[in-house]
Amino acid sequence: MSIRLLIIDDHEVVRAGLKSLVAGTEIKIVADSPRTDACIRQIRKHRPDVVLLDVRMSSGDGLAALGKIKSEIPKLSVLIFSAFDNPGYVVRALALGAKGYLLKGTTREKLLDAIRVAAKGESVWTRHQLRKVATHGAPQKTVSDVDVALTPRERENLKCLAAGNSNKEIAELLDISQETVKEHVQNILRKLEAGDRTEAAVWAVKKGLE
Repeated sequence: MSIRLLIIDDHEVVRAGLKSLVAGTEIKIVADSPRTDACIRQIRKHRPDVVLLDVRMSSGDGLAALGKIKSEIPKLSVLIFSAFDNPGYVVRALALGAKGYLLKGTTREKLLDAIRVAAKGESVWTRHQLRKVATHGAPQKTVSDVDVALTPRERENLKCLAAGNSNKEIAELLDISQETVKEHVQNILRKLEAGDRTEAAVWAVKKGLE
């Protein structure tokens, strides 16, 4: 029985490489697209069993697309396929319902196996990934938004942080200096009693602050 795969990645070389990788297997690419804004239309048209979705694309945020996909078609299996081993991305992907997070440096066999497992509706998250997220769980003393008096600017910085952006990227997005971003991040970590950025990202995702 064949597995229907939809690829959403803005790099033509990646899409071409994936076609070569699955050639001769039961995995059939029903469509590929460089755009996140067309993902729902492509899914409804081609009815894939699995979607292989990039994170950072010129057409938009792949994780935002993941949230939209899972909201409209919750049972569809989506695998994140990224060049970035970013804890913030991993946390968001897990929280938003991806079946797994694969790096583009993975082997052909691991990629094919992941697609096969996801096609059954099963998770391909590794113990290492889950343990890493669990280790960076939400701050235990933080109970609710009411308990954390974040300023509007700190909340903006936290949203960007939870999206996996670096201090430099946050500074560019919010049109502020990197020193100001660093100060905001330090204040956020202190108020959340978070040990690092990943803990803060987990908290933000769980609170829907993204």
